Amino acid sequence: METNTNALVPRSIGYKHMLFYKKSVVVYDLTYLFCNRYIDKRDRTYDQMVQAARSGKQNIVEGYVDGATSMEMCLKLLNTARGSLMELLEDYQDYLRTRGLKQWENNGVEREAMRRIERENRDFSLYIKMAQTRNDEVIANMAIALIEDAENLLYKYIQRKSEDFLKQGGFKEKLTRERLKVRNRR
Repeated sequence: METNTNALVPRSIGYKHMLFYKKSVVVYDLTYLFCNRYIDKRDRTYDQMVQAARSGKQNIVEGYVDGATSMEMCLKLLNTARGSLMELLEDYQDYLRTRGLKQWENNGVEREAMRRIERENRDFSLYIKMAQTRNDEVIANMAIALIEDAENLLYKYIQRKSEDFLKQGGFKEKLTRERLKVRNRR
């Protein structure tokens, strides 16, 4: 939801309602919980994973807000968020692989159960509650599923924003149109 949409620079708060942002928040929370529970704080992986999760979330915020005046910056930051999420995905996959743990299949029973939970309950904090009683393999797989979903949604959003930019132009074009309107009214 954006407020004051008639302003040249609208106040951007709509990212909080975007599904990919909501998922990135849960990914951060799950990662924080996972790392505190299963990764030694002295291990570089601990910081890398927490920072990648944070970067994924925070770059969505910054990209969305910066998009009010710079579509280029918006797209760069949103793509940086995707990169951070993909880096985190690799860390979780490495964790499972190096410990001989199973990674859920995309269309497997576990992933389908997550999809069903999500359809029935849009409260993503449910994943954090579930993680309190799950082991490392399950939590890592939950995070992987959420990361893949968030990245996919983010990719589609970036594509849509790119198409919108090609059709409507960006902030400079909007400024020019508005300035011409004012000049023509005089």
